Amino acid sequence: MRLRLHCQNRLGILRDILDELVAYGVNIQRGEVGGERGNAIYLHCPNLMKLQLQALEPRLTAIPGVFEVRRVSLMPSERQHLELNALLGALEFPVLSVDMHGAIVAANRAAAQLLGVRVDEVPGLALAHYCALDVPALVRGNQARINGLRVRIAEQELLADIAPLTPEHAGEALAGAVLSLHRPAQLGERIYQLRKQELRGFDSIFQSSKAMAAVVREARRMAPLDAPLLIEGETGTGKELLARACHLASPRGQAAFMALNCAALPESMAETELFGYAPGAFAGAREEGKLGLLELTAGGTLFLDSVAEMSPRLQAKLLRFLQDGSFRRVGSDEEIRLDVRVICASQRDLSELCARGAFRQDLYHRLNVLSLHIPPLRECLDGLAPLAAHFLDQASRQIGCPLPTLGEAALASLRSYHWPGNVRQLENVLYQAVSLCEGGQIGAQHIRLPDYGAGHALGDFTLDGTLDEIVGRFEKVVLERLYREHPSSRQLGQRLGVSHTTIANKLRAYGLPRSE
Repeated sequence: MRLRLHCQNRLGILRDILDELVAYGVNIQRGEVGGERGNAIYLHCPNLMKLQLQALEPRLTAIPGVFEVRRVSLMPSERQHLELNALLGALEFPVLSVDMHGAIVAANRAAAQLLGVRVDEVPGLALAHYCALDVPALVRGNQARINGLRVRIAEQELLADIAPLTPEHAGEALAGAVLSLHRPAQLGERIYQLRKQELRGFDSIFQSSKAMAAVVREARRMAPLDAPLLIEGETGTGKELLARACHLASPRGQAAFMALNCAALPESMAETELFGYAPGAFAGAREEGKLGLLELTAGGTLFLDSVAEMSPRLQAKLLRFLQDGSFRRVGSDEEIRLDVRVICASQRDLSELCARGAFRQDLYHRLNVLSLHIPPLRECLDGLAPLAAHFLDQASRQIGCPLPTLGEAALASLRSYHWPGNVRQLENVLYQAVSLCEGGQIGAQHIRLPDYGAGHALGDFTLDGTLDEIVGRFEKVVLERLYREHPSSRQLGQRLGVSHTTIANKLRAYGLPRSE
């Protein structure tokens, strides 16, 4: 058990606390002093039981200067360790910390994979066994950051950025250096990303179509409001990009923005990623536990993508957090309160899922305080040409080739396509077109579009029967075909200009299956 004692910063108070614990027979494994003015003492007492704490608490609070005794899940050093691991683990490129003897002190998962060892096997390894780079000599000789040094590690050519660990006080020895490693092929991508970061927030969203410009206008008005936001739209429409823009334009813009794809993880893993877990919560868990995304996002914005895929158990825990701002880590009975704004995104119609009992209505109403709907690309073709030109410019910068023009035949091919992958698919198609183009113009032969999900001709219809029967057969095929592109009665109702109730009734009348 870990305790936090809120106390006065006075001489001898720690001795008084320890005397009480020793007299009660409590073994103390570790202690730390925290708080801005040292006004908190943390104690790790692994054998202390809950009933013992209840009896011991009055004796501790009777000590002059001890104001409060409460259980905590982590010591300050444990929390810092977890946060550092979370930050390093989020980096896709290898990062190494090396001391002044050339030994590796710590590394992230990407670096361990590069060296061919587990993360826990890294500390103590000699960097000289993997490359001929003498980091201590470089640091002593330069006393400053070194960027883009070409090195060879584990049979790979890499570019190393070396940042010396400078001591706080002048005259003290250097502690070592941190190495960030990148593949040379990523150089163009890094330059592109740096340029891309010059445009942030809503300025990074291309608004060439009238429909998309209207969505951004609505989003700008909603961004400063500190309430949950629900963003609906098909895959590839830019829901996360819009969520980040809303975060940056809010009073939380300088705080953390964390994202979790609810469809990408099984239920148990999604729960621990979101809420974290207590020390020893289950077999194989870390001894010190794990912080969830909610705690790492404290004061910022949490983005939950594909929220429709969230399990009923997670829906219940998320609902409670939205109601009172509190939650419990997996395997813990400690209540944690946080201030986090939640933005959710879904490809599916949550209101229809609620009607079918596939999503909690109370959670839907909590999430749907503010809402935005991003139209698919096929409904924004008025802005296709400038959007395509924008992606061509991006692709040519990334590839490092002259900017090609878009031929009329190629543009016509783009306009006639149904774009099931929306803007993301258009970006990828044009990137491929630039890589295939050898001249200065992209033609129709460079535009490679898959035909999955494409619409087909409605075919011939027999004219037998009454007018109602003929129209009914035609209407059934129209609904059947369009439902593939608009897989909910609400979306299809918007596409055809009728209510979602009308669409639902017709689907039921024709016996057409509806996606779950």
